[in-house]
Amino acid sequence: MSERFQLVTAVVILTVVGLGLTLYKHFSLGFPLLPGKVTQAWTAEARISFEATSEDVELSFAVPESSSTLQVLEQFSASSAYTLGYQDKGGSHPRAIWKGSGKTGRQVIYYQVVAFEGEGGDKRPDTKAPSGPTAPDLEPAYKVAAKDLIAQVKAKTTDPASFTAQLIQDLAAPKPSESARILLGISSDANSRARIAVDLVNLSGVPARIARGILLEDGRRREKLSDLVEVWTGDQWQDFQPDTGVLGLPDRFLLWQRGGESLLDLIGGHGSRVTFSTLSEIRGTRGLVVLKGEEEKAALVNFSIYTLPINQQNIFKLLLLVPIGTLVVVLMRSVVGIRTSGTFMPILIALAFKQTELISGLVMFIVVVAIGLMIRAYLSRLNLLLVPRISAVVIVVIILFAGVSIASFKLGIEAGLTVTFFPMIIMAWTIERMSVLWEEDGAREALIQGAGSLGVAVLVYLAMSIEIVEYLTFSFPELLLVVLAVTLMLGHYTGYRLTELRRFSPMAEK
Repeated sequence: MSERFQLVTAVVILTVVGLGLTLYKHFSLGFPLLPGKVTQAWTAEARISFEATSEDVELSFAVPESSSTLQVLEQFSASSAYTLGYQDKGGSHPRAIWKGSGKTGRQVIYYQVVAFEGEGGDKRPDTKAPSGPTAPDLEPAYKVAAKDLIAQVKAKTTDPASFTAQLIQDLAAPKPSESARILLGISSDANSRARIAVDLVNLSGVPARIARGILLEDGRRREKLSDLVEVWTGDQWQDFQPDTGVLGLPDRFLLWQRGGESLLDLIGGHGSRVTFSTLSEIRGTRGLVVLKGEEEKAALVNFSIYTLPINQQNIFKLLLLVPIGTLVVVLMRSVVGIRTSGTFMPILIALAFKQTELISGLVMFIVVVAIGLMIRAYLSRLNLLLVPRISAVVIVVIILFAGVSIASFKLGIEAGLTVTFFPMIIMAWTIERMSVLWEEDGAREALIQGAGSLGVAVLVYLAMSIEIVEYLTFSFPELLLVVLAVTLMLGHYTGYRLTELRRFSPMAEK
């Protein structure tokens, strides 16, 4: 197998894997390809108040889940001296449990969830089969009206879903039938119609129940939960809107309570009351997607730098830019032909520029190297051995760092205080290398390589400072495989360097 074939194979594999993982994260996990993309998120807060009458208090509260229209990402609780736990976490209908002791009088607990739209479509529907319909206890007159309305609706429908939709539409009609008017009585709001519809669907022999949630609208306070009609259609529970009979959840509807379970159970207290408030906010899409991936345990998120502490993430955010710097150095040296003092010293200088800013970093670098070269010239007269000489240069660099910092502080120049971001060992080695080069090849070659190093460092800094480059390397580190593939290809470049075109131009004219 030839080297060229191995190289082409490696380049193709790295490119396909890098681009494939990037596209997977974009299309499947929802990572945006461009920085600055934002998503509307919603915060829903439940305020639970009650009177504690016992030393030991236990409160069980239904908590919302992701649905086909909303993804629940974060959950918070604020309570004084109450411990929070979760019952059946990960099951079909989880509940929050607060326990406390030694509390009497008026108590208030806050529970918040953060959700955003359009990312919960992979949530499985509730497929837990019911034991059977729950027959309602109706008075004789209402029961006759109910059976008459059921017969009318059944004559126009063929299955539980169409029956429920038509039933709700008949109850919500501007001019309902005589049977519907009897059942509705004086209560004609959506929640009342939902409860009547559930009773009628159960009476028809199809299991039905109430589901409750809240419509997410900005600035709503002290709201109550709204009811939906949930019907067993043979293989799953499906939701119907009580105003229109439309199948499915309304837009921005956060499903909070379902399965026929209570919203709140209280032991050791009385007079409980729950109100809800909602607030709209704008959040970065990537942050929400990362939270979603952690919630769903997506491998590319769960085993990634996003799970590290914030401090470590900031370190990697800078380190992931280094491959971009290496690519720039390879292009400048192998394709353009710029000579530098040290292969990857420009990258380290560029990383220092990221902390010091470009102009102030250039000034400090030139000052320190210039003074260091003068002191190194004096040390060369002492005929020191290599290791002691370099050690002396390191000590000199540290002294120069301290001097620049103190002088800058006294002069009120804050930029000078960042000189310590320059790697002192690299600075010392740069001074040593340039000094040796000066002695062996002359001042011209030393200045050319020094200027080349600074020029490439500036280009690396500019490349690392492009917003989309910073974003892509951190959000899609898989793209570094593509950078590696390009670097491997450049490793086999044997053509003319751009700086050599002028040198060999007379040959081309002949």
